[in-house]
Amino acid sequence: MTAPTSPHMAEKTTLLVLDAEPPPRLGRLTGRVRIEHADESTLASLLPAADVLLVWDFTSHAVRRAWPGEGPRPRWVHTASAGVDHLMCPELAASDTVVTNARGVFDQPIAEYVAALVLAMAKDLPRTWELQRAREWRHRESQRIAGTRACVVGSGPIGRAIAQTLKALGITTALVGRTPRSGVHGPEELDRLMARADWVVSAAPLTADTYGMFDARRFGLMQPSARFVNVGRGQLVDEEALAQALSRRWIAGAALDVFEHEPLGPGSPLWEVPGLIVSPHMSGDTVGWRDELGTQFVELYERWEAGKPLTNVVDKSRGYVPGH
Repeated sequence: MTAPTSPHMAEKTTLLVLDAEPPPRLGRLTGRVRIEHADESTLASLLPAADVLLVWDFTSHAVRRAWPGEGPRPRWVHTASAGVDHLMCPELAASDTVVTNARGVFDQPIAEYVAALVLAMAKDLPRTWELQRAREWRHRESQRIAGTRACVVGSGPIGRAIAQTLKALGITTALVGRTPRSGVHGPEELDRLMARADWVVSAAPLTADTYGMFDARRFGLMQPSARFVNVGRGQLVDEEALAQALSRRWIAGAALDVFEHEPLGPGSPLWEVPGLIVSPHMSGDTVGWRDELGTQFVELYERWEAGKPLTNVVDKSRGYVPGH
């Protein structure tokens, strides 16, 4: 992939930032680049004059609504997230605009978070905390995780980091991806692997093929002792089907860090589903993560400015960075 042509250095590049709080720290770009700021109400009017768009507010769908069909538009769009479904639209996909993502920033933090969830469920830590608050001494037995099986769905950097971390805990791990290759099972093997897994971890990108892939049929395949974790995208899971699977004890437990609609409202029935751990889309957000995202963008910008090929280039037809 060749780099999008950078502007002549005699003129400052216009960098448009779709803002979120706190704003990005752009360090070395200060004074070198004309930086404009937009929110959902002003994005459409400012997009045609921008050379580069930084989607700092990666929870917003404003880019999909505001992207111009014809005429001037940014030559490069970078999103400070691993997923790109929030910004991809037919007009952007069909354009010659290059899209990059934050691949590499969240891999290990999310893997550590998944490992923490696995340990918490196996060792019954939520119940321990509940009993402590009730001042109740109740001895129980917990599960040994070494020797159990995991099926990790999504073979990108995040999925691979999860698999490696779970293997370090002694868990036999199978990785499922879009295309079978060495060390990666194809989608046709997913049902078989889910049926024998103690842990099913969803870390896939959201595409037309993966939307709603974890439904009532697939939860019915899982063992009654198995547990499900989703750190991919909320729309990968039929949440009502998962709630029913837990309530009917088809599976032993689950943890969701992402949801179809975020933030999860106080009236959502998911808060009360037995055996479900709910966390507010925080699995990749460790101390200093925003600074890492800002530094990553600055480094990418300097490659683009120098006419070098960009890394983390998204295949807009697939919805993720291919090649691994």
